[in-house]
Amino acid sequence: MNRLSLTLATFALTWAACIASVSAQDTGKPILHGKHWVAVTGKPLGATAGARMFHQGGNAVDAAAAMLAATATMWDTLGWGGETQALIYNPETGEVIGVNGVGVAPTGATPEFFREQGMQYPPENGPLAAVTPGTPGSLMVMVAEYGKLSLADVLAPAIEMADGYPIEKAQADNMERRREVLAQWPASRKVFLPNHDPDDPDQRAAPREGEIFVQEDLAETLRKLVETEQQALEEGKSREEAIYAAYDRFYTGDIAREIVRATREAGGLFTLEDLADWEVKLEEPVTTDYRGIDVYKLTTWTQGPVMLQALNILEGFDLKAMGYNSQRYIHTLYQAMNLAFADRDFYYGDPYMPPDEPVEGLLSKEYAAERRKLIRDDRNLTDYLPGDPYQFQDGDNPFEELRQSWQLVPPDAEAEGEEGFQQASTLSFEEGFRAGTTAIQAADAEGWVVSVTPSGGWVPAFIAGESGIGLSQRMQSFVLDKSLNPYNVVEPGKRPRVTLTPSMALKDGKPLMAFSVQGGDTQDQNLLQFFLNMVEWDMNVQQAAEGKQNIMSYQMQSSFGAHQAEPGRIEVPRSLSPYTTGQLRKMGYDVDRVDRVYNPTQAIWFDFENGTMQGGASDYGEDYGIAW
Repeated sequence: MNRLSLTLATFALTWAACIASVSAQDTGKPILHGKHWVAVTGKPLGATAGARMFHQGGNAVDAAAAMLAATATMWDTLGWGGETQALIYNPETGEVIGVNGVGVAPTGATPEFFREQGMQYPPENGPLAAVTPGTPGSLMVMVAEYGKLSLADVLAPAIEMADGYPIEKAQADNMERRREVLAQWPASRKVFLPNHDPDDPDQRAAPREGEIFVQEDLAETLRKLVETEQQALEEGKSREEAIYAAYDRFYTGDIAREIVRATREAGGLFTLEDLADWEVKLEEPVTTDYRGIDVYKLTTWTQGPVMLQALNILEGFDLKAMGYNSQRYIHTLYQAMNLAFADRDFYYGDPYMPPDEPVEGLLSKEYAAERRKLIRDDRNLTDYLPGDPYQFQDGDNPFEELRQSWQLVPPDAEAEGEEGFQQASTLSFEEGFRAGTTAIQAADAEGWVVSVTPSGGWVPAFIAGESGIGLSQRMQSFVLDKSLNPYNVVEPGKRPRVTLTPSMALKDGKPLMAFSVQGGDTQDQNLLQFFLNMVEWDMNVQQAAEGKQNIMSYQMQSSFGAHQAEPGRIEVPRSLSPYTTGQLRKMGYDVDRVDRVYNPTQAIWFDFENGTMQGGASDYGEDYGIAW
């Protein structure tokens, strides 16, 4: 056998071994098989709340809303004052609907205001970190428009939990770790630190694992919503009208007044008009076709389109010929993500506020082909600029000069006076990069499919007085300097560009999968790999959800804290061969070998052959599903 034949034979054996190792991967959890419904979310008790809705005759929207309410009550990296992002497949119309439930910056929230506070970015927590609450409105709109049950039914599990439930260890310990921050706000101290003893600072202040965790004020607020719904029904209002009466009470009634009073008393900016003027947007999602599969995401007020951009770039490569997690595959994946995230960091923002984001150009296949040409075979590039998508749609780039001078790693803010800007941070770069959300997937035999990525109001949350509502921390995702991102500069009434990114895919017009993941800026990286694991590497839904061989790039700006980036840094699993790891280092990568990349993915896969549903939940954290 000559040297060429030996090389080809070795490559063939290596490629075959890669494919075999993919198909033979063990999983930490079994696949969930459901004929009637599947419910998956971030906590076991949350999944149980979804199952209860199905048993009461509700559909997947009702189940998703109940899981949302339960996980918000459990502070599963979200609270009731956070934001909700969702995709809903409506089997009656065959359409995918986007739910835009992120709040907006309040009156007075301007770059000048935050600079006067000595800040380089809006703060990470407290009353000034909050946008208007979005989750209550989103939940009520989803149930009113697409559900079957009453608000009372959907909120019943959450109300029971607010009355008291045995808290799990992870969240109880999280409260204890954040005790110094929580203690500065009276309502937060009352809720999160029930064992606080000012005379004994060494005593544990937070609940202990298994202790009954009670939230009286939150329970009262949720009961007010149910009471308002019931009163409206007794007055002859329809199911939908009664739910919207509860919506109005939250955003214009006594609940809104208490949220505004408590927030302003603590130095926040909310006005009654801010809450009353905010509304949930039901909108058309963005989509791309990848090898015959239609993939749906929310638009540029999220980071979701980066996955579509990356798929457009990757479609031009024969990924299977590279071999799973080969040097070439990892390099190509990493570069495609970098190109897409450079665009995210510069062009994404609130589409309801000027300037208009160049969505058509960003998602065009021709633009992807031009970006694909920038990828080098031999080395990692850390100096990608955002592209110019305006060349692929009508109009000229209004920020071309800024684009040409853009830097991935933001320069230090210019000093003002002798002090300069001081940006206090309670999060490390990695904590911020992975900062929280939960995820929710639900589907039923009628054809309703829901993918939700709610977030905001995580611990340490500022609780707004006697409302029991923990406010969001999403203001920190804005920037103050348009040279960083001219589309995402803070402004009253504007939505911040969030990391939250539910996902859905259809084939031949029918749902193929619903999937989402928690984890800040890591989300679309993991979701891209989940999708490719399913459609390119023939993994089953549980193997793909666990993603034990996933990689992670840090070559993008964090959406939290000081918006840092670590160009060239890549996390790879320890199981990756020393040869591949060494080759990546030679290409300029700063390689970290880790046991597992952070990846708590959840998904539902539709088994066309058997007419059933399969659920998957990562074994990374506490994600849990139930099916029937």
